[in-house]
Amino acid sequence: MTDPRMDLPSLVPDAIQAVLGLEKHVRSNLDHGLLELLKLRASTMNGCAHCVDMHATSLVDAGEDVRRVVAVAAWRESPFFTERERVVLELTEAVTRLGEHGMPDDVWAAGERELGQQTLATVIIAIATINVWNRIAISTRAETPPLTR
Repeated sequence: MTDPRMDLPSLVPDAIQAVLGLEKHVRSNLDHGLLELLKLRASTMNGCAHCVDMHATSLVDAGEDVRRVVAVAAWRESPFFTERERVVLELTEAVTRLGEHGMPDDVWAAGERELGQQTLATVIIAIATINVWNRIAISTRAETPPLTR
């Protein structure tokens, strides 16, 4: 692998603190497991090895079944997710890959129905936040801890 390009927190600590403020909000307003599934899906889509490792490990450490963790990559075909989780995973994909037509109305409507406006608002902030972290980690080549096996 390659060496990290820079230590962004030491260069722009105020910017990192701003992102950590968003992180604090979503952590205190969303279920841990649901938040980590969302983060794992966005990180997988973005190809962020550092964040995939972090969020998969967090889920497993919290007692999540490893089959569900792995199935996040193919969640549509998997029987392991609740309707609420499916809505959040769909929202995660739509926000992470905003196309030229933006957020599909049907995805938004499902989010409003399943989550309500307050939780939907927090989910949108959570998706935006993990996308910021992914872009920081990928562009600066954040280190992924080695396997301990």
